[in-house]
Amino acid sequence: MIKTTALTVAFALAAGAVLAEPQSYVFDTSHSQIVFTYEHLGFSTTTGMFSGIEGTIRFATEEPENSSVQASFPVSSLMTGDDGRDKHFLSGDFFGGRDSDPTVTFVSTAIEVTGDNTALVTGDLTLNGITRETVLDTVLNQQGNHPMENKPWLGFDATTTLKRSDFELGMYVPAVSDEVVISISVEAMAEG
Repeated sequence: MIKTTALTVAFALAAGAVLAEPQSYVFDTSHSQIVFTYEHLGFSTTTGMFSGIEGTIRFATEEPENSSVQASFPVSSLMTGDDGRDKHFLSGDFFGGRDSDPTVTFVSTAIEVTGDNTALVTGDLTLNGITRETVLDTVLNQQGNHPMENKPWLGFDATTTLKRSDFELGMYVPAVSDEVVISISVEAMAEG
């Protein structure tokens, strides 16, 4: 009887360890994007978007604080709805300057769970060759089986505010706002 109880406990602990192991997900690039807004000369709020986001999420359902994320996207995916503005943003005045790196990366370093489906995800954001600690205010929209793909799926939204000048992209500050509001939406599918 003691042996049976010990084996049952051992199996339960082993099963718990398996459950606690983070599951690996890859971004669904067709349903992941970054939208940014900034104030233009006090006249308007202008919007742009980046796409082509690639990345992985190691998601620990039972202990989300043990999760991690890494992501990257090409600066060349920039779209503002105006060809002239896109060319200007990709020029030496902005993303084409200062030994520019054409890829933006984010690698998480810590996750603080703040609610049932919310967390602050801290990480290193590298933009324009400069790395700064950045905090993403994140919401888990849904975790479940994708109805068409028939595999585990995740959906997240996240927001943050960056200062252009922190990444040496501060041309026209303060006439054009230094602060840029970032909204991220990501879907990710289980690997394998």
